[in-house]
Amino acid sequence: MADYDEKDIGIRLSDPATRRDAFAELVSQYSEQLYWQIRRIVLTHEDADDVLQNVFMKAWKNIDTFRSDSKLSTWLYRIAMNESIDFTRHKNALGMVSTDEDNVPSVSAQLLADEYFDGDQIQATLQEAIASLPEKQRMIFNMRYYDEMKYTDMSEILGTTVGALKASYHIAVKKISEYFKLRD
Repeated sequence: MADYDEKDIGIRLSDPATRRDAFAELVSQYSEQLYWQIRRIVLTHEDADDVLQNVFMKAWKNIDTFRSDSKLSTWLYRIAMNESIDFTRHKNALGMVSTDEDNVPSVSAQLLADEYFDGDQIQATLQEAIASLPEKQRMIFNMRYYDEMKYTDMSEILGTTVGALKASYHIAVKKISEYFKLRD
């Protein structure tokens, strides 16, 4: 995520007189980036919008607990990842989504039917392959591949060592490659 002037926003967020305006800037600055990260996890536009709204509601509710020793973007990213995971687990628990490999092709069909998805069959198949990954590998792959996030930033967000992240990313790439080979 872009580092625009987080210290200034952080100072303004801590002052009740400037908090609302600073939070509006925060929402404006990070909405699109968070939306796409969430969307890659929950897949549909409607679900991503719902989760994004929850992220900002949770951030607003807990703004007083933000520790300025970390970056606002990292804090928001962590909230977004947790909300996305919770949302996905909740849907899985209700039987609304299956993460079984036997049902993964429905991801492609679901994306191609989504009016907000502007990709082609190859991109839908890539999303299908990513969806077949275990949850943590999927998050790591998305952060590294799509957001080009540094391993050190990912480490701070996920609370995992850089070495473990590199290994997980490598394994995820290998699994995605194998997925495409099996489809040929």
